[in-house]
Amino acid sequence: MRPGAQQYVVARQLYSEDSFTENHEKVYRHRKTMLDHFKQYLTCDAKRAKNAALSLLPIISWIKIYQIKEWLFSDIVSGVSTGLVAVLQGVAYCLLASLPPWYGLFSAFFPVIIYFFLGTSRHISVGPFPVLCLMIGSVVTRLVPDVGPPANITGFEGLSMDDQRVLVASSLTFLVGIMQLAMGVMQVGFVVIYLSDTLVSGFTTAAAIHILVSQLKFILGLMVPGISGPLSLIYITSTNVCDVVISLVVMMVVFIVKELNDRFKSKLPVPIPIEVIMTVITCGVSYAFDFKTRFGIEVVGFIPQGYEPPMAPDLDIFQETAVEAFPMAIVGFAVAFSVAKVYSELIAFGASNIFGASFKSFAASTALSRSAVQESTGGKTQIAGLLSAIVVMIVTLAVGFLLEPLPKSVLGAVVIVNLKGMLMQVRDVPYLWRRDKPDCVVWLATCIASIFLGLDFGLAVGLGVELISVVLRTQLTKLVEAVGFNPLRVLRKRNKAVRMIRKLLKKGDLQWTSRGFTNASCRTLKESEDESNMEELDLPTDFKDLPARIDWNADLPANISVPRVDLHSLILDFAAVSFLDISALKGLKTALKELIRVEVEIYIVACDTYILQKLHDCSFFDDEVLPSMFFLTLHDAMLHILQKHPESTEEKSEYDKIITSVTIHHPGGSLRSRDRHAPETKF
Repeated sequence: MRPGAQQYVVARQLYSEDSFTENHEKVYRHRKTMLDHFKQYLTCDAKRAKNAALSLLPIISWIKIYQIKEWLFSDIVSGVSTGLVAVLQGVAYCLLASLPPWYGLFSAFFPVIIYFFLGTSRHISVGPFPVLCLMIGSVVTRLVPDVGPPANITGFEGLSMDDQRVLVASSLTFLVGIMQLAMGVMQVGFVVIYLSDTLVSGFTTAAAIHILVSQLKFILGLMVPGISGPLSLIYITSTNVCDVVISLVVMMVVFIVKELNDRFKSKLPVPIPIEVIMTVITCGVSYAFDFKTRFGIEVVGFIPQGYEPPMAPDLDIFQETAVEAFPMAIVGFAVAFSVAKVYSELIAFGASNIFGASFKSFAASTALSRSAVQESTGGKTQIAGLLSAIVVMIVTLAVGFLLEPLPKSVLGAVVIVNLKGMLMQVRDVPYLWRRDKPDCVVWLATCIASIFLGLDFGLAVGLGVELISVVLRTQLTKLVEAVGFNPLRVLRKRNKAVRMIRKLLKKGDLQWTSRGFTNASCRTLKESEDESNMEELDLPTDFKDLPARIDWNADLPANISVPRVDLHSLILDFAAVSFLDISALKGLKTALKELIRVEVEIYIVACDTYILQKLHDCSFFDDEVLPSMFFLTLHDAMLHILQKHPESTEEKSEYDKIITSVTIHHPGGSLRSRDRHAPETKF
């Protein structure tokens, strides 16, 4: 390494896998069997018990190292700021769930308490999430509609409409919590990886549109019947001018200040809590001028002080809502996982929802806007979340009555402004169309289906389209597209040409001279004249009985035409390949043989040791596919090719570039990779 130079030079022997194995002793790592894993799972000692306790109660790990002087003030500022936002969002998101507003305060309190002990992320602010609230609202209005009798459920007897809806929401939340807890205990949180970013983006965009339309009845003072299910988006009736004016003013001010917060966030000690400020102002103005009586504006109304006694879930509602509960469990965790990136969050959210449902709260996850407030205001640990819950508790126990004159149109306006991030995901569509059309189709199908068929059906449609997309991609061999020609078709053309040359030589129509093949007559043999033994066309080209090998890149005699192959070497980078099944082995070997038979040299680099061993164990190698094609690194293979074909450094061709976006799939098998695209290099 030269002093001050941003480069280094390594001098070593050029290694293929074979030469490296000859010069270096291989060290084998002991691989555990299924029995070993089973024994380890059932074994319990002090260390494992400690690790289990720490994983179930993460608070034990971080509370010991809590730095009071450095972190407490930041957590207090963050907790108070997040708590104020949580109060407002809790009340606002209740509108989406079709529940009385004060139950949103319960959802912003009880789940947070449990997450304080079980949660792993300091960034997550637990509480109502608009998409989940909307999904709950669709179930609530299905079982307890605004017009008509409720569902035939025994637990509804003697309850008011609001109490019936609360029972549905809390029982559904309890069931969601059970599902999340079960998935966490069984460690199946990985299922969220099958919800691609594209699918989630399309789904949440559609959910934002549903939320937007659902809030129109509040910001415009519309009378909208409580309808759920497919095409429920399009039912709208009359309006209230005063609600429209208030909503527009609030949305405009909140939007402008939020943009200023984003633009000057590096200079502001904490973001301006504009939603809280506008809520306080409109509450005061509404109370002073009696908006409810004078202008017929719908307000939040009576908010009881204190908490209600715990309530057991209804088993009949479990049966009615099991189908809707599962996608809610997945969506709730998927949103949290996008922030925390930890599968153990399933246990935390499951326990939080079970505990919260017992006290009449509805399903909680993380609202990204609220989590952004907690992080941007300097939250250091989960204590910030606990302090936000204390702020919510103070409002519930003491000052909740101050929110009674708040117009619901203000809550609707706050909800809509916070949809900006989800709605702006529409801008992804042109990018996806340019970069990955199948992903764009998944986005559009998920979004459109979720808009018109409802969120639960839309999610199912999105998953189905994504599965079809994966299957179709798996059935297309991308290697042919990457190299620019079909090697099997070229091989068949060459073998047909050899047949014709043999026949022309035998009949004397073609002669071999020192200058090569020379036409002795003007007669040519058409391909249609010889259709026998077609299966032999897929075999390696046989030059026996010919006076010399044929140069396929030169002009051929008798006007014989064969596609030229300008590619002499192909490198397949297996660094991202983690698994090959038997079907993939067969498909890979077939593809390699087709390329080898048209005189393209194949090199495979950075192959995992255990995959290479599996190739040997499965008799992958033969007279054509040789172990010598495997090289240690991409650079080793490139240097080997340049030594073997020095003309490559002098001649320019259309392949003077590196392609890194190719994944090879084989019909009936799988070639799974850690990355989405397995890179490939062309020469």
